[in-house]
Amino acid sequence: MALESATYISELVSANPPGTDPISQGDDHIRMIKAVLKNQFSGLSGTTAVTADGAEMNLMDGCTATTTELNYLDITTLGTSEDSKALTQSAGGVVTVGGTSGNQVLNIASHDLVDGGLKLAGTLVTASATEVNLLDGKTAIGDALLDSAQTWTKGQRGEITTLTPGATVTPDMADSNNFTLTLDQATAIANPSNDTAGQSGSIFLIQDGTGSRTASWGTDWEFAGGTAPTLTTTASAVDRVDYVIRSTSSIQAVATLNLS
Repeated sequence: MALESATYISELVSANPPGTDPISQGDDHIRMIKAVLKNQFSGLSGTTAVTADGAEMNLMDGCTATTTELNYLDITTLGTSEDSKALTQSAGGVVTVGGTSGNQVLNIASHDLVDGGLKLAGTLVTASATEVNLLDGKTAIGDALLDSAQTWTKGQRGEITTLTPGATVTPDMADSNNFTLTLDQATAIANPSNDTAGQSGSIFLIQDGTGSRTASWGTDWEFAGGTAPTLTTTASAVDRVDYVIRSTSSIQAVATLNLS
């Protein structure tokens, strides 16, 4: 029969050449097969071997992407991207949204505050967008900026810290503004620690069930006329000393006695 003619593999006839063809046409068949292979795989050039196996090649089965679309994945250096790539991460772990300046938006579609959404160092951010936006424009943590004048529309309060009774009691002004102390013996109320000018508060002095407990004061405590108050000594009596710290060595105080 006449020599088979083909340009692509699909055009080859597996039954050719028949056994009746002359042996002299064998070289023509081999040249034709080589031409078909080179034409079919014209994109392969040079000496680089194709090492993908059948399973790996079959990963492309059904792919409808164009060459341009596949080239979207083409990057020169690992960890970088072209402007067309919306989300990139550098080798140092810095994630960038967008490759050019402009109004870039990162939209976390499923932020259900349970198991989906934004995590920081593995911890789910449970604040909603509305709650996070409360911080918009703030330069300090919290709803109120402590270095600005505030108008409070709700009651504010400080805790009353219990001082441990003893022969000498040293209030730590970093603990609280207000203190309470039950006197169970004659007590020296020493100069406090961490006293800062401008702090003010009260100390409630309560006689125990026995009463007759007296108090003396450290040199930083200043009372009207330079005389410390004489406490009410009745059992369970309550006196209150209000104070304002003028400096680290001056605490101006006023006693209100026998409150009942």
